Amino acid sequence: MFHVGGARSALFNWVMAKQSGGTLVLRIEDTDASRNRPEWTEGIIRALAWLGIDGGEYEGPYFQSANADKHREAALRLREQGRAYYCDCTREDVVARTGDQHRGYDGHCRDRGLEPGPGRALRFRTPDHGKTTVVDLLRGEPTFDNAALEDFVIARADGSVTFLLANAVDDISQGITHVVRGEEHLSNAPKQQLLWEALGARPPVWAHVPVIVNEKRQKLSKRRDKVALEDYRAEGYLAEAMRNYLMLLGWAPSGGREIVPWEEIVREFRIEDVNTSPAFFDVKKLRAFNGEYIRALPLDRFIAECQPFLEQAPFDADAEVFAKLAPLAQTRIALLSEIVPMVDFAFLDEPVFDEASWTKAMTKGPAAEILADAEGAYRDAPWEAGELKTRLEQVGAAHGLKLGKAQAPVRVAVTGRTVGLPLFESLEVLGRERTLARIAAARARLAAESGS
Repeated sequence: MFHVGGARSALFNWVMAKQSGGTLVLRIEDTDASRNRPEWTEGIIRALAWLGIDGGEYEGPYFQSANADKHREAALRLREQGRAYYCDCTREDVVARTGDQHRGYDGHCRDRGLEPGPGRALRFRTPDHGKTTVVDLLRGEPTFDNAALEDFVIARADGSVTFLLANAVDDISQGITHVVRGEEHLSNAPKQQLLWEALGARPPVWAHVPVIVNEKRQKLSKRRDKVALEDYRAEGYLAEAMRNYLMLLGWAPSGGREIVPWEEIVREFRIEDVNTSPAFFDVKKLRAFNGEYIRALPLDRFIAECQPFLEQAPFDADAEVFAKLAPLAQTRIALLSEIVPMVDFAFLDEPVFDEASWTKAMTKGPAAEILADAEGAYRDAPWEAGELKTRLEQVGAAHGLKLGKAQAPVRVAVTGRTVGLPLFESLEVLGRERTLARIAAARARLAAESGS
């Protein structure tokens, strides 16, 4: 699934490409067969398209596996140049020699002159001395001692090339000038930069963006947190809201604003202004963002966005009826998925009762009397929201209750819940016959429960 951190990196890259007249490249790095499935690739492409990065916005998708021959050629060329050597050490061998399972490779095979053979991997010979400086648009020029970098594997014993070399070869062949990615890859940057230089190319400009953390300030984990972009889409987040929110994970627009039109974000964003501190993925804030974006939608767009969720509902939503309820619901939901329980009362034969709501509204005060009087008041009332409200106010006053208390039994009887759309507009849409039938059914249930 497409991680929200990957989505943020994609957006940062996309905006930089737009600003510079450059090209965003989508490359599927599929050399690790255990982590490569066609449906995952398709999911990435769909998720990007949902964010607005469709096929017209990038080159590709390219597949790293298609360049396997180039990768192997590069590995052999490095060996011929003396920049790589074969090694037959197992992990157990290294631990036995060093006594430390966490220590890196000790260079045992550097000068053994091994030829290719079964069980022999190809390692890159890192420089013994000097330093490697990584030019990073966020972090300045972090510098790494070459002596501290182990001789890392660039080709496995079966001849397949590892990610580090494949990535460098592909970047060089595709003319990549800027690499924007998560800070967890910063430790790889000096190794990749050494590979670029060994292959005779000028390294790219790097930008390692801050890690994204949860409310406990732990790095977002797919095993612990909801991180898949597809899950947020399925829950009813709008692409515009998600896109806006992800751009704020480490960066802030001018003037203290947060909800900003996309065109302004593209104009204002500067990768150099991204903060290097961990970025908190605040789901509550994202939800609030989404609510703002939903309320700002034109009504016809809101209705269209709700359709996928209505199509999955256990009822058939009449389009004409829903069009009447939509403006009432639009101001009250923060996720599109919330539309189903918000309007189900209008399309089901009987309301689905929330038992906690039933207990709260029906077992305290004169609920039975309120329902009886409301049923009588509504039999000959002009069926219009304002009049329905006035009639129920009068019923409540007769029992010494304000409207807020008087309407609770009626709302639960008709909709099944204590919270929902404006009651009287809902009754107007539902109609006299169905409203009275539901009030009568609630009265019958109350009578049965009380034994009267």
